[in-house]
Amino acid sequence: MSIAGIDYSLRCPAICIFTGNGKKAFSFRDCLFFYLTDIQKYAKPFLKNINGDSSSSYSDECERYDSISSWACDKLVGCDQVALEGYAYGAKGRVFHIAENTGILKYKIFQRGIPLDVITPSKVKKFATGKGNASKTDMYAAFLEEVGIDLHQIITPDKTDVSNPVTDIIDAYYICKHLYYDVTNRTCD
Repeated sequence: MSIAGIDYSLRCPAICIFTGNGKKAFSFRDCLFFYLTDIQKYAKPFLKNINGDSSSSYSDECERYDSISSWACDKLVGCDQVALEGYAYGAKGRVFHIAENTGILKYKIFQRGIPLDVITPSKVKKFATGKGNASKTDMYAAFLEEVGIDLHQIITPDKTDVSNPVTDIIDAYYICKHLYYDVTNRTCD
C-alpha cells in the first residue's frame, strides 16, 4: 500500500508519501516528502526523506497550474490512494485561483484512476492537535512532540516564525497519516 497526503497550494505545495502494508505503523521516517518552493535556498534535500524542488517559471496562470499539478502527479506515480486537504471556508485572497489550481490537480488524479479523499482542514487539525481550529504553531508543536524532529531549525533556521515549507510539510504529514488511519480502519471493518 502506497498512500499520499497533499497540502496543495500555489506557492508551496507539499506531498507526504507513505509506503507500507497496513500492518506497519505510520512513522515520519517511513515517509517521503516533496515540496515546491520559489526560494532557492530551500530547493534542496533535507534529512534523508525531504526533497525541495524549485518552482517552474510560467507565463500565465494556466501554465502555472499545469506545471504544479504535473509536478504533483509525477510524485504520485505508484500511489494506491491520495488524500487532499479541502478548501478553508474562511479563506481570503486568491480563492478562485486556488480553486482552479486544485481542480486541475483533482482532474489529473482522476484521469490516472487514483482514488482521492478530500479531508477538511478542521478535520486534519483536530486529528493532529485535538482542536479543529488549531493554528500553524499548534500543528508544529504537535508534530515536534510526536516526531521529535525540529524541522524549523533544520530547514528554516533563519526565520523567526514557523512558516512554509515547514508548515506545508507538517500539514502533508498529517493529511497522509489521517488517510493511513482511514484506510487501515476500512480494511479492518
